[in-house]
Amino acid sequence: MKSSVLKKIENLLGAKIKSSFSCSGGCVSDAYSLETETGKTYFVKLGGGASHMFFREEEGLKELSKAQAFRIPKVIHAEKDFILMEYITPGQRGVETHRNFGRAIAKLHKYQGAKFGLKYDNYIGSTPQINAQSDNWIEFYLQNRLLFQLKLAEKNKLGGIELTKSFLLLEKNIAKILGPIEEPPSLLHGDLWSGNYLVDENKNACLIDPAIYYGNREAEFGMIMLFGGFNQDFFAGYQEVYPLQEDWQYRNKVYQLYHLMNHLNLFGSSYMQQVMDAVGFYL
Repeated sequence: MKSSVLKKIENLLGAKIKSSFSCSGGCVSDAYSLETETGKTYFVKLGGGASHMFFREEEGLKELSKAQAFRIPKVIHAEKDFILMEYITPGQRGVETHRNFGRAIAKLHKYQGAKFGLKYDNYIGSTPQINAQSDNWIEFYLQNRLLFQLKLAEKNKLGGIELTKSFLLLEKNIAKILGPIEEPPSLLHGDLWSGNYLVDENKNACLIDPAIYYGNREAEFGMIMLFGGFNQDFFAGYQEVYPLQEDWQYRNKVYQLYHLMNHLNLFGSSYMQQVMDAVGFYL
């Protein structure tokens, strides 16, 4: 960690840093736990890339806290180079952890907004996430999620004409695939996989690393189903509180597609076959 950043953190906390330990910070940031001479521990992420990435993370955590569904880490300070927040002591996942987590996600989704999107753009990983507000979910998802990622792929010279043609066919069928949207916009974590939540010392689930926006709640399950890590108890807990429509799984691959396209753009052509399979499911 840079000495200039360390000094700034010490000034913010009014205490000297006694020790620091590297933590998992994802593919975008370096992360550390910091222990002060007073015995308190904090968590810091460094090097977010874009100049306002950590400000958007702070705003996302604050928005999630409004739903009162999870413990959300409190942000102490955010700026271009780092975000400093409370350290959550990891705990053991118990028998009821997954079911309770499902219930809490359902409660989060019951926190709803007036429009799809968000008042500001943010990030999913290091990729910009466009949140231009709309009253039309299908149009929002098509333009700001799928076609935005397609344009990035074309810019990155990934996929070529085959991918573009497949997306044109998908675009023609998107209204039929997603169907009439009757539910109001739900607050979504936006990047919900097993690495973006943890359990504290009291077995409370905590959400981290948000890519929030207000959307159709089925979109949350794109990432959930794509990378796994959630057992049947999770889904049972969710269904207890806020049952999904019976045919939700038919639409899941089109919601996985956003995340597959993002991974294609972030990590390269190893994700191309999964992208084409997801598109091909509907063609």
